[in-house]
Amino acid sequence: MTRTDRLYALVEELRAVAPRPRSARWLADRFGVSSRTIERDLSALQQGGVPIWAEPGRTGGYCLDTAHTLSPLGFTVDEALTVMVALGALATSPFRDSATSALRKVVAVTDDRRLRETADLAARIHLLGDEKPTSAPRGLDAALRTGQVLRISYTDREGGATERDVEPMGFVGKGDDWYLIAWCRLRDGLRAFRGDRIVHAEPLIERAPRRTLRAEDLGIVEGRLQAVGLGPDTA
Repeated sequence: MTRTDRLYALVEELRAVAPRPRSARWLADRFGVSSRTIERDLSALQQGGVPIWAEPGRTGGYCLDTAHTLSPLGFTVDEALTVMVALGALATSPFRDSATSALRKVVAVTDDRRLRETADLAARIHLLGDEKPTSAPRGLDAALRTGQVLRISYTDREGGATERDVEPMGFVGKGDDWYLIAWCRLRDGLRAFRGDRIVHAEPLIERAPRRTLRAEDLGIVEGRLQAVGLGPDTA
């Protein structure tokens, strides 16, 4: 069994018995390796974002939180390549850290042969972008999920700096640029804040009121707005 196969099997073994724990010694006997190897494998999974924790005590061991994991994904080479390309396109977005973590998980559940073939194909694909740094600050990716008001430091196109409280409503991506769509309390209206111009973003305790965001409210005059949610073929 390769290490990749063992990592995959470890997750599935812990998922099968969750929420009960498995000891490192039991897992070592199960997979025919040393306890130290198992502990290294579990540490690698934890660093990759898999929700595994250790329960102390004589009857303790390692547990998996099944509420925060996906079941095994049997990717074909084309599917794995598509996911890698899509996640790579998020490198300058507010979701770049989550995209990197998700890519590690795709690698973990892809068998060695398919992974080699996918990596060979991926090496032939490149994304063309400009030279300017366009990364949004960290922490914006959770803005919609938490519903918290954000206090942002923002620099406009003329170089003017302001601090304002905004209510996150959505994101729009165009090329390498990502925009936070939010209700601006300073301007008392809907505004689009380009990610690389947001110098700092701090979530406040206050929850933002629920506002409806319609495509026509964005006033987009160039290009076509395309949703990224589940379409009729996937829902």
